[in-house]
Amino acid sequence: MIVVGLMSGTSADAIDAVVVRLTQEGTTLWLETLAWVEHPHPASVHARILELFPPHRGSVRAVCEANVLIGEAFAQAALAAIAQAGLSPSQVDLIASHGQTIYHQVMPGRVRSTLQIGSGAVIAERTGVTTVADFRARDIAAGGHGAPLVSFVDALLFALPGRCVAVQNIGGIANVTVLGEHVLAFDTGPGNAPIDHAAARLSGGTLRCDLDGRWAAQGRVHPPLLAAMLAHPYFKQSPPKSTGRELFGAPFADIWIDRALAQGLSSFDILATLTALTAQSIAQAYADFIPGGVDRVILGGGGARNPTLVNMLREALKPQTEILSASDLGLSADAKEAISFAILGYFTIHGWTSTLTACTGAQHPTVLGHVVPGENYRHLMQTVIQSGQPPQRIRLIDRSADGVRTGIDDEKQVDKPLPHAVY
Repeated sequence: MIVVGLMSGTSADAIDAVVVRLTQEGTTLWLETLAWVEHPHPASVHARILELFPPHRGSVRAVCEANVLIGEAFAQAALAAIAQAGLSPSQVDLIASHGQTIYHQVMPGRVRSTLQIGSGAVIAERTGVTTVADFRARDIAAGGHGAPLVSFVDALLFALPGRCVAVQNIGGIANVTVLGEHVLAFDTGPGNAPIDHAAARLSGGTLRCDLDGRWAAQGRVHPPLLAAMLAHPYFKQSPPKSTGRELFGAPFADIWIDRALAQGLSSFDILATLTALTAQSIAQAYADFIPGGVDRVILGGGGARNPTLVNMLREALKPQTEILSASDLGLSADAKEAISFAILGYFTIHGWTSTLTACTGAQHPTVLGHVVPGENYRHLMQTVIQSGQPPQRIRLIDRSADGVRTGIDDEKQVDKPLPHAVY
């Protein structure tokens, strides 16, 4: 099955679009990445998205219009990735779109709710391909946090017997899947969102992010300010838990930027301190909620490309902790989240549950998402209705490799490896 995965994270800077081939053999799902593109949001659409985030209050009209415009952008990203793979839309079986989160509320005492926009109907109409969208709402309806959903895929991909592995995504918000004796997943707190906002504000709008952590690398962390930020009650809240821009977006960043400027800190020092906040909050989450510690950390998301952040995280963790990028194991760190939703879409269209209740806090596993039929819907249904049992593990195929490259299961010895397979 050829599946397109689409993801736009909390940073809302671009759409990640990936094309994968999924081939199931028994309970093993073979994954081959055919193409990946980073499709920037048009400036006008990006501005509309930011207007919907706190502290702004988008009108119903603004949300309604943005839903369609973002759907158009997601459709264009899908078509660009399909073209990059050398395929036509008629050769694609399914599109799985995470959408753009504009609100996420799971705090006690309020209506539990989440909203990802980017109309699946528009995507299906523009591409002709059956589309799965709106993944998070069903888990929340079942009493969960609707996050982190990628924990399900992480468990199929990265678990290593006898070792504790933390699969750490650093997007706008940072989230971790812990694979050990038990599986655990939660949002650790801020990722790139406060850093990006500070870079934009302190540069007068000339920057959208601190590229490669260059500004932070020139500054000094301010320990009292960092300690005050780490006193936020979210960090001590026990999992399962999730968060978003409502807690760690522009208003949060502005409070600390204002205090830092009042104390005479430079722009470089402010970026260094906010970057340290992300690194320290991740390390503190491991110390607080992962008994026995972590043997390996696998990084993904935009933060994995920030060497200043990665170095700060390395210094904050125990010296013996191994830190890798998902790319080191044969899976693109940039495309990982989009690939995860492609796999979740594959499960959805087969009618298989794809949540881990220990990670999201839901009362029971659920089949995620809403399905919008495309021109291929009847043929697709004839295919999936003949399927057997859901996959129990995912393995990677790398056509660029000569023979076998040991990757995700790097301690495993394979006597008769498949050609071009990554184990």
